[in-house]
Amino acid sequence: MTDDIDISAERPASTIAVEGTDHVTLVGSNPEDTVAFYRDVLGMRLVMRQPNLDRSEVEHLFFDAGDGRLVTFFCEADRESAEDQAPGVGAVHHLAFRLDPAQFRETRENLQESGRRFSEFDRGAFHSLYTKDHNGLVVELVADKFVVPDDRRAEVLATAHAHRVEAGAEFVRGEDLAAALESLGLPVEEHDLPDAPTGTDVPVERA
Repeated sequence: MTDDIDISAERPASTIAVEGTDHVTLVGSNPEDTVAFYRDVLGMRLVMRQPNLDRSEVEHLFFDAGDGRLVTFFCEADRESAEDQAPGVGAVHHLAFRLDPAQFRETRENLQESGRRFSEFDRGAFHSLYTKDHNGLVVELVADKFVVPDDRRAEVLATAHAHRVEAGAEFVRGEDLAAALESLGLPVEEHDLPDAPTGTDVPVERA
């Protein structure tokens, strides 16, 4: 990993300044399987359904990820869902959605009870569950270890990165986040999350 790329919460001097994610669109299989996973398993609201404006034979499904940001799918009735994926350069590796940390254990129990395979890892800066959708796409469910204000998230992460580098750690850890919050004058409030292995891979193995 090269060391000549600046990490900063400051806005770069770029041509465009985006203000957040509006939506991410994926090529889905059929509408029924897509709704069964993203609405009925993940609990996303299906808020719009209409033809793809560029190809009328394709359906466009719009799901609210929970914060008003959207995940949308281009689906066709005769497409079969896939069992697995092998993404290449430029493809989607995985989708990550935020969980309420207070609901983390309940979410894990719900996955177990529904028979869905999943893995659980302590990722240092956060705690994650990994499962797969009906097309084999990895879906990550993330719970923050500490209370991080949304409007200070970039600043907190960049400061935690600086603490990580100073400590010579390989990745941002919980203690780096705590140090960042403290140095920025923010409350250090840790969520009650279970212990889990620090993973270096994302196999979906538990059922």
